[in-house]
Amino acid sequence: MVAMPPQNNMPVGLSIAGSDPSGGAGIQADIKTFTVIGVYCGAAITALTSQNTLGVSSYLPLPAAFVKKQIQDVLDDLNVTHIKIGMVGNQEIARAIGEVLTEFTGEVIYDPVIKSSGGVSLFTAGSTAVTEHIISHATVVTPNIAELEIISGKECGAAGSALAAAQGLFALSSRLKAVCVKGGHMNVQGKTVTDYLVQKVAPEKWTEESGFHISRIEHPRIFSRNTHGTGCTFASALTAYYMRTGDLNKAFTSTCAFMDTLLNRSAAYSIGHGTGPLLHHEFTRGKKDTDEDLS
Repeated sequence: MVAMPPQNNMPVGLSIAGSDPSGGAGIQADIKTFTVIGVYCGAAITALTSQNTLGVSSYLPLPAAFVKKQIQDVLDDLNVTHIKIGMVGNQEIARAIGEVLTEFTGEVIYDPVIKSSGGVSLFTAGSTAVTEHIISHATVVTPNIAELEIISGKECGAAGSALAAAQGLFALSSRLKAVCVKGGHMNVQGKTVTDYLVQKVAPEKWTEESGFHISRIEHPRIFSRNTHGTGCTFASALTAYYMRTGDLNKAFTSTCAFMDTLLNRSAAYSIGHGTGPLLHHEFTRGKKDTDEDLS
């Protein structure tokens, strides 16, 4: 047997999501995001989609048993500490994922991809299945406003109502540490975007009366046609920075800065005839985060 040289530890995450053949969203966006931030990304595919920059035309959920097998094989071999979940596809797949998560003790970040940006439903069951099988195991949930309305069952047109809905999600999971509300779909004609990180106050001592800690980051809205995959990229970036720092507040701050960088650097390019993708490799052309930057 050949002796193996000493190895440096590499943070390892797993993305569970649908596949986007145009490369802008889904599992493809997740892998690109993890990679440019400096962590390793395994990938388990839940569904094949037919889409491009003009929208989603159809999708095909994979057999639930096969999805579960993909996830289990990765977890049996790789030292996965964080799982990021995007598009689930249907109730059977949600149940299969939940069965694996029952035995997983690491962090679970759920980005509730339930509808495409064009309004196409990407989940064939109601939000109850998502709550029972996915959110019940999640430590972080990262909805946009439309997704928050679906999973909370509440209208979230204003910031106050959105934050109240986010706080209500904590009743759905004893593991839940934070809800990160992506504000890009709120006040879409406004000149600024505000993202929110809602956390329990002192989680180990939290009661409903003790309240929540809410962090806000307001930044200029970047008007660009290249926004395909921004939700997937945001959730993956939050996961990757969380893996690198172990601190949700630092991860949140770094993620917002990362998204601003990508949106700015992607704006000048033209790919496809519709809503173009983010160009993740552009992040590496500028200043790349080091561990010292994140400390």
